[in-house]
Amino acid sequence: MPALSCNFNSPHNSIMLSRSPAPVSGDSNRSRNKMRSSIVAAAPAAEDSITKAAPLTKLDLVDYLASGCKPKSRWRIGTEHEKFGFNKSTLKPLDYPQISQLFEALCERFNWQKEMEGDKVTGLKKDGQSISLEPGGQLELSGAPLETLHATCAELNSHLYEVKAVSEEMGVGFFGMGFHPKWPVEVFDMMPKGRFQIMRNYLPKVGKFGLDTMFRTCTVQVNLDFSSEEDMVKKFRVSLALQPVVTAIFANSPFTEGAPNGYLSYRSLTYTDMDGDRTGDLPFVFEDGFSFERYVDYALEVPMVFVYRDGKHVDCTGRSFKDFLLGRLPELPGELPTLSDWENHINTIYPEVRLKKYLEMRGADEGPWKRLCALPALWVGLLYDEEALESAYQLIKDWSRAERAMLRREAPKLGLKTRFRNGTLKDVAQEVLKLAKEGLERRGYNEVKFLEGVAEIVETGVTPAERLLELYNGKWDKCVDPMFHVLEY
Repeated sequence: MPALSCNFNSPHNSIMLSRSPAPVSGDSNRSRNKMRSSIVAAAPAAEDSITKAAPLTKLDLVDYLASGCKPKSRWRIGTEHEKFGFNKSTLKPLDYPQISQLFEALCERFNWQKEMEGDKVTGLKKDGQSISLEPGGQLELSGAPLETLHATCAELNSHLYEVKAVSEEMGVGFFGMGFHPKWPVEVFDMMPKGRFQIMRNYLPKVGKFGLDTMFRTCTVQVNLDFSSEEDMVKKFRVSLALQPVVTAIFANSPFTEGAPNGYLSYRSLTYTDMDGDRTGDLPFVFEDGFSFERYVDYALEVPMVFVYRDGKHVDCTGRSFKDFLLGRLPELPGELPTLSDWENHINTIYPEVRLKKYLEMRGADEGPWKRLCALPALWVGLLYDEEALESAYQLIKDWSRAERAMLRREAPKLGLKTRFRNGTLKDVAQEVLKLAKEGLERRGYNEVKFLEGVAEIVETGVTPAERLLELYNGKWDKCVDPMFHVLEY
């Protein structure tokens, strides 16, 4: 059977399907930009307007992922970033009434449209962008799919300007770190989304850090496209192997509840014991035969969290999506899933790189503006240029599973000083930055300058977290409070 095509039009009626893997060669197609659907935290979960349709098969689920394939001319860049809000007088997190007030002001002044869950405003949208809420009130911008880094950074600038214009009048601010440096989970007001309550009840049963990831983490991510299954496989492998390098470069979460926590990226640590079923570095991606179908097999084994029906989130924690495909979900007996249910399900999976209709890079801590632009610049330079992608693939292709696991384990703690083969992760980061720079130069959009936000980090091997620790132990006299204002947007 030939490798999987990315265009599917035929009906399917079998849940089991076998197909051959796509090979990975050095001639993967290049990519520039991306089209994508709304990201996880966009008001209510997706729900198909027509729920009575032909039963879904496994091949439909594979087709859903494969439908993301697009020619290079349609590749886009989608950047997401989260940030912590705080009251300037007390440094405490914002509660929902304050977030609601902020949303109202953004709508009135800057023409955003509200997204509702019941009678609560839980998000905003405008021009392909969305502003959404994480469980502890972290504010997330999910940017529009844009063609260049100039466009995505201009979008980010505009967003931060709008939020600052409104928040200053309220006496509140926003800052960027990977993990909240001061307050315990109990201080955070949970935002009024149905699925958050389900997750709050479930995650403590399956991992140590579930509530921490919900309430006290922030990240910057970029979503990038692929042209074919072969291109997806190669980009997935490169980005997954190099994710610890990016974790180290962007490490910016060395404090917990007012004191050093022993890590440079504590945010990254929390994802190692959040829920083993839905996190991790996915070693099967590097096995022969990896494909869209293999990822579907993985996702079908991940326990469900919820189903969205009639404006409500139905708690389905621990249930099997395979049973749902057969109409055997105890909470919805006889009901079959829609593609929106599948989309919601894969949105509750949190590996270091996530496959949807695009690839989502999830390994970096949140930080200041320059690093928010540097994160997409780094990955675009590596993955959207054929030569850079091939060089990166050659760099990582002989890394063993044990080596990749070691980097995932050690990078959050040691950063660029992590020992690797005959050197350190700093040496790998320098090669990666060089490849990204060359890739951006060949793109021809004058985008190399966006890497300046990480150039000094890679050159010196000193992470943002280590800089903060120096200030904490020196100028700040072992107090994290100055951090709120120093890192404020």
